[in-house]
Amino acid sequence: MEGGKIRYMFSLRGDAHKIYLQLKKASYKNRSFKGMKKLIEVEEIQNFYSSIDSDTLKKVYYCMIKEKNGSGIIPIIISSGPWLFLLFSNQLQDFLFKDGSLLWVVFSIIYITILSISVFLHFHERSWSFVHIEIIQEILHDRKGIRGKA
Repeated sequence: MEGGKIRYMFSLRGDAHKIYLQLKKASYKNRSFKGMKKLIEVEEIQNFYSSIDSDTLKKVYYCMIKEKNGSGIIPIIISSGPWLFLLFSNQLQDFLFKDGSLLWVVFSIIYITILSISVFLHFHERSWSFVHIEIIQEILHDRKGIRGKA
């Protein structure tokens, strides 16, 4: 904070740090945290899962664990792509580098773009599965605690 203002810079620290900065900004401006988009989204997920009975919620939890622990199609494609290129490397080289063609540049850009998007999507999916698992665990734990006291 410099001169009473909060400075925001481009950061590679991720969403957790961005949320912290949003909370800090809202706190500095004496605003409520409840209007933050990400917090509203999590609250909606919590409210929905709270409306589901415990037996069904346990089954949903198991499905989420399966999803989290499964390798998924994206890592399989990412790891199998280079093997496929290796298998056809001579034909691919002949095609991409024939007559001084710059086709290899286009191929490289497309391949790296697809690879980057796939990795981003994979980790985005995993992060959301962790959010759902944590919310479900908390709800089931709270319900178990309430039953244990009754």
